[in-house]
Amino acid sequence: MRQIWGNISMMRFPELQATRRVIALVVTGLIAGSGLVVGTPAASAVGNFYTPPARFDTEPGSVIRSEPSPLLLQIPGMGNQWPGTATRVMYTSQYQDGTPAAVTGTLVEPTAPWQRRGARPTVVLGPGTVGQGDQCAGSKLMNFPLAIDPAKPSIAVNYTALELNLLLLNGVRVFITDYIGMGTPGIHTYVNRRESGAAMLDGARVALSLSKAGDDAPVGFSGYSQGGGAAASAAEMAQTYAPELNVKATYAGAPPADLAKVTRQVDGTFITGVLGYAINGLAARYPALQSVIERETAPTGRRVLAQLATQCIGDTGLAFGFQRTNQWTRTGEPLSAVIERTPAARKAVDDQHIGRLTPNAPVLLEGGINDDVISYNQVEQLYRDWRAQGADVALVTNQIPPIFPGLVVNHALPMLTTLLPGTQFLLTHFDQ
Repeated sequence: MRQIWGNISMMRFPELQATRRVIALVVTGLIAGSGLVVGTPAASAVGNFYTPPARFDTEPGSVIRSEPSPLLLQIPGMGNQWPGTATRVMYTSQYQDGTPAAVTGTLVEPTAPWQRRGARPTVVLGPGTVGQGDQCAGSKLMNFPLAIDPAKPSIAVNYTALELNLLLLNGVRVFITDYIGMGTPGIHTYVNRRESGAAMLDGARVALSLSKAGDDAPVGFSGYSQGGGAAASAAEMAQTYAPELNVKATYAGAPPADLAKVTRQVDGTFITGVLGYAINGLAARYPALQSVIERETAPTGRRVLAQLATQCIGDTGLAFGFQRTNQWTRTGEPLSAVIERTPAARKAVDDQHIGRLTPNAPVLLEGGINDDVISYNQVEQLYRDWRAQGADVALVTNQIPPIFPGLVVNHALPMLTTLLPGTQFLLTHFDQ
């Protein structure tokens, strides 16, 4: 059933009254996300945790190593602190060709009890866009959600704390993946459908294993923007990649289901640079793209791609905000035109299309009519594709009017306004 935001926003969620305790984090997240927070000491490196051993268990979902990870305002060494006990984890997932990959993430066991029916559920969170540099990995920012490295310079922000705390307050176990190549060796393969979905599904396997939950313990996926794409990918890959998981529901906000449409929409906005993240990630998996990039990018474009590979999203917005991709190409064409006329690029982009597999559990999608990053029509098309395959899927249409188009306000605000309905959707299905 298709749902309109004007209706869903009037619903009452008595189970979520505890969220008042995390509302203050919204302001921090918005300011930090805009790159306006300064003067915070840089986070220290976490030893060699992020360097995989020469040999590790290649079975997807295996734990390679783990260590305690204090959360914000927690005192190291003390047990049972609010909102939960966190563990930094390196685990096994897969590259898109099936080769084993070491990935990092964070498991948080809540102090709040699970007061609904059945066993405590686990939600795997896919973070939204945080950047492509290793310093941006969320597991490095769990004890303080902001780090500044003046040497680069770079501003790293972990704004997943909003979703994380809301779920923990409701007694839900949470696992947050860093995705492949974020913190660990190699390039972060931004919006790679196969790799982001696998990292989410293997994160669920890890969470159940470390927490000693039963094999049939309920699992859900959640995310917005890049995280929405990862959650949507996990939802449709679950029945073939991880059929043993007891998936109950998925919330996928503003998922980039059709990268060709996203490319046209993002070009010229404050976060134009994320298109460079995508180019870098795809080039690492599609060797044929290397010659295309060499042939089609101007010297300026090659310099931009090299910079973007080491940046966090705040750095990218400040350095390349409102640029257009025709400034990067040899011919002066926008990136979308180069993709359209280049078979190798078209294939790489088309491989990331979400909607060709069928979710095995209910999904709630969100799309904004005036979203200036993720066009509404491609979210609506994903809804139609899944419905045509018989999936149980609903769509929330966010109708916030245009606010400074291109500044990504209309992309960021729905993340906040749909946070409660998205969480309630998961909780309701865990309760069945």
